[in-house]
Amino acid sequence: MVKSGTIILNTAARFLMPLQLMFSVFLLLRGHDEPGGGFIAGLVAAGAFTLYLFAFGVSATREVLRMLDPRDLIGAGLLLGMISIVPAWFMDQPFLTAQWWTIPVIDFKASTPLIFDVGVYLAVLGSVIGMVMALMEVDKDEP
Repeated sequence: MVKSGTIILNTAARFLMPLQLMFSVFLLLRGHDEPGGGFIAGLVAAGAFTLYLFAFGVSATREVLRMLDPRDLIGAGLLLGMISIVPAWFMDQPFLTAQWWTIPVIDFKASTPLIFDVGVYLAVLGSVIGMVMALMEVDKDEP
């Protein structure tokens, strides 16, 4: 199952992928105070890339990712997760205490939980895409 070849799946993948990615960003930004967050947003984004993968194959999906290896996404996510604990130490507060900053120009509240959620988002996205791509490449090699 390298390439589907159906016009319905190809068309649906082209239209649904941007919508799913926008919805995943919405879930990511909404997730601290209401349902959502990095994990479910990462799964929705991975679903978008998986749909594209099923429609167009592994090589086309790698082109969409623009030279980003899924392992790099996992590493960046883990790094952001670790960076999110540092501001509490500089403020002389207990480990993993949330810190909040208001960005006045756009009236946006940035926080360490948001940094952590972005890290979870990237780690989940990289993990799922990496697994699905590996399975698709193994399926391609079999007769």
